Amino acid sequence: MPTADPAPLGSGGSRLELKLPPPLLMLLVGFGMWALARGWPAWSLQHPLLPLIGLLLALLGAAAALTGVLAFRRAHTTVDPTRPERSSHLVSAGIYRFSRNPMYLGLALVLLSWALWLGNPLTAFGPIVFVLWMNRFQIGPEERALRRLFGEDYRRYCSQVRRWL
Repeated sequence: MPTADPAPLGSGGSRLELKLPPPLLMLLVGFGMWALARGWPAWSLQHPLLPLIGLLLALLGAAAALTGVLAFRRAHTTVDPTRPERSSHLVSAGIYRFSRNPMYLGLALVLLSWALWLGNPLTAFGPIVFVLWMNRFQIGPEERALRRLFGEDYRRYCSQVRRWL
């Protein structure tokens, strides 16, 4: 049974929806994580593998995000996260067979890598805040727009591919 869409874009949705570009949000959250680590240095953890694991996660995240952008470019559709209604094609091939949001997944992985690099348990809240914000203020509104644009094709895609991973 179909579920009712939350408030359509421009008709009662939150004023924060689609306003903060995800790369900017990632930078703001990353700065907050750095500030937490600097504010509570006594909580820092030291382990020689943390920076290496962080680097590997950052590379994986960058690869996921870049692969997602390239797939959108090949499909000649918008990569502007503040204007999902301008999408001209439903991209479901390549990395989009595994995640509906590989660009955002990549940004979240970069934040997770930053948390490991900083070595402070408080910074683990950064990626969580990022994912919660993205689900509520970015991905939800995007999904409403894509359902309106691509209808049953998008619904079928959503039933086959997870939002994040």
